[in-house]
Amino acid sequence: MQVPLEITARHVDLNDSLEQTLRERTDALERFHPRLIRCHVTLEGPGEHHRNGGPFDVRIDLRVPGKEIVVSHQSAEELMIAIRDAFDAAKRQIHDFVERQRGETKVHDEAPEATVNKLFSDRGYGFLQTRDGRVVYFHRNSVLGDFADVKLGSRVRYAEEQGAEGPQASSVTLLAE
Repeated sequence: MQVPLEITARHVDLNDSLEQTLRERTDALERFHPRLIRCHVTLEGPGEHHRNGGPFDVRIDLRVPGKEIVVSHQSAEELMIAIRDAFDAAKRQIHDFVERQRGETKVHDEAPEATVNKLFSDRGYGFLQTRDGRVVYFHRNSVLGDFADVKLGSRVRYAEEQGAEGPQASSVTLLAE
């Protein structure tokens, strides 16, 4: 790392053990992305007015070539949980950034469209007619929004998965008419 690890602690006892944990976690990030330029970790405890437990806030500011990554995590339980979760999130963000740089990020196709061609409102389900003529089942729980807004002939976007009885739609979203 070009700039040494910076640690700021507010309302938290920054003992040697805690500092060593932060250094180890930062070293692991640096092994994950060897061109890590800078890392600043800010720990914040509950303050003077709140002595029993959290919330604890952990903020990590990272700099890698071409990107600044900021992670903020809060845990009402323990400082070490907030630290673990914040560093895990930082690792995921670095990983995602590296994949985008390499062009390895998956490009998702737009969700397919269909028309509601059978609707059993009283029973909470219906069927979609896809553009290629297939019929796909959907349940009221798969509708994002209010099932009462779904009408016969409504245009929707959906995700398809294989159910026990055949294809079924999930994440059904009504399209504006």
